Amino acid sequence: MNNVPEITTIDQYIALAAPISQSILSEIRRVVIKAVPDATEIISYKSPAFKLRRTFFYFAAFKNHIGVYPPVTNDPDLISELLPYANEKGNLKFSLTDTIPYELIARVAVALSKQYLK
Repeated sequence: MNNVPEITTIDQYIALAAPISQSILSEIRRVVIKAVPDATEIISYKSPAFKLRRTFFYFAAFKNHIGVYPPVTNDPDLISELLPYANEKGNLKFSLTDTIPYELIARVAVALSKQYLK
C-alpha cells in the first residue's frame, strides 16, 4: 500500500518535492502566474499545472531535472530557442544543476496559453 498522500494543491506538491527542487518549482510557479495572470492552478496527472479553458502548462520535479509540458508547436522562433532543453517529443527538461531560464519558461507559458486557447 502506498503511504504517499494524494496531492491536491501545488503548495503540497512543492512541499513534498526534494529540497533541491522546491525553490525552482516555486519560481516556475511565480513566473507562470506573472506571465498568464488569468490562469488557474490545478493538479493534473499528479503534476502542478495551469489552466485557462483547457490545461495548457504542466511542470514536474524529477531526480535530476524539472520537466515542462506539453511542447510548444506554434512559435518557430521560440521552438528554436528551446532546442537545448527539448527531448525527442519536444517536452522540456531543465537540469537541476544548471541555471534555470525562468524568463524563457515564462515565454513558454504564454505561448502554450495561446496554443491551447484555440
